[in-house]
Amino acid sequence: MKKINLNGAKKVHFIGIGGISMSGLAEVLKRDGYEVTGSDSTSSRITDHLVKAGIPVSIPNSAKNITDDIDLVIYTAAIRQENPEFQSSFIKGKALLERAALLGIMLECYDHAICVAGSHGKTTATSLMAEIVLDAGLDPTISIGGHMGRNETNYYVGESSYFVLESCEYKNQFHHFHPQVGIILNIDADHLDFFGTFENVVNSFKKFAENIRPGGVLVVQHGTPGFENSQLSCKVVTFGEVEGEFCPANVEYDNFGRPKFDIIKNNKCVAHISLPLPGKYNMLNAIATFAAAYELGISPIIAANALSNAKGVKRRFEHKGICGGAHIIDDYAHHPTEIQQCLAAARKATQGKLICLFQPHTYTRTRNHLSDFAKSFKDADKIVLLPIYAAREPFDPSISSLNLQEAIKDRGGDVIHFDDFDGASKFLQVNLSPGDLLITMGAGDVYFVGEMLLSM
Repeated sequence: MKKINLNGAKKVHFIGIGGISMSGLAEVLKRDGYEVTGSDSTSSRITDHLVKAGIPVSIPNSAKNITDDIDLVIYTAAIRQENPEFQSSFIKGKALLERAALLGIMLECYDHAICVAGSHGKTTATSLMAEIVLDAGLDPTISIGGHMGRNETNYYVGESSYFVLESCEYKNQFHHFHPQVGIILNIDADHLDFFGTFENVVNSFKKFAENIRPGGVLVVQHGTPGFENSQLSCKVVTFGEVEGEFCPANVEYDNFGRPKFDIIKNNKCVAHISLPLPGKYNMLNAIATFAAAYELGISPIIAANALSNAKGVKRRFEHKGICGGAHIIDDYAHHPTEIQQCLAAARKATQGKLICLFQPHTYTRTRNHLSDFAKSFKDADKIVLLPIYAAREPFDPSISSLNLQEAIKDRGGDVIHFDDFDGASKFLQVNLSPGDLLITMGAGDVYFVGEMLLSM
């Protein structure tokens, strides 16, 4: 593995180092011999860990953190130009590098870079890919947008030439990457605040595929838009539920919605998997990673065992506990397709009422997909809505959860809205019964409600 080349920089500063991806990249650079510092708006478990690892972290962001001896400043797409450290870096003429561009530079140093992309499921699939490579004894470096259940962290700094990376399409971040193996799980109309149209989303994924290294491999779901007659220079391997080079057979679901299945490659059974994660969508995630491992030359037995013992990712159908005899699950689903898939899996996992507490994520996504959101809750017996989690967006009075409530009601859904966590938690405490399943759902901080219920 080659040393990461940052054009002569010796001291590197991360703005927002407590982020789930930034923290791992900081440790990779430190391991590679760079002097690393960072800052964030608040301290956290992640920043505390970084300090213990020998990386100084300043709280909060401040212009004074950009000292004269810093050679390079790393920032994320979420950092606004009015951030005091970003402004100070610009005024002082510091070299600035966006996180995805840094990742692209890092990947060039790894002979076996594996990038997992897709509109849905990429965090879980990246964790599955990482578990396979770890179980194969290949000691990879790993960067995931969520905490792996296996080691309770979002990254792992390995010593080999393997790098397993979750690759985000938002703002074309994954165009910086040139992997040996690329995985495209699916393509859907998401992040339209940036892409504008679904056609632009498809074209962005096509560019990602075109960036795969000569002699590399693309693993893509059969029938994915834009890849029906792909003319890529790399090898293309397909997977799917019914069609594709890798497909499932003899699928059975247990009482918790977890699938057992054979993997068929060109009409021959190559593995049997008992996946500990629920739902058809996770079965497809597993098949995609198995196909990638197969192309990497990893033993099918090792890959199947890794998938059959996978620990999953935090906030992906994560069992949080039992409240009054009702199971509480937390899930990151925030797009209509993800909601539908998650609730379909949950429906198989409960004989009682299925209650979904949903916190919409961003005003633009809620507006752009309002009709699809209204359809996506069909498997839930009761929907409880919270206000929109704005995330990166300014307040928009033209759209709210009340609009979603009306759209769900128009489709015959049983839905109620609360303005805050306290009201929702009190309602749920009274209305949950033994045998029910509550899912706290969304990409914001909705999981706090489940934790409130479990502490009552």
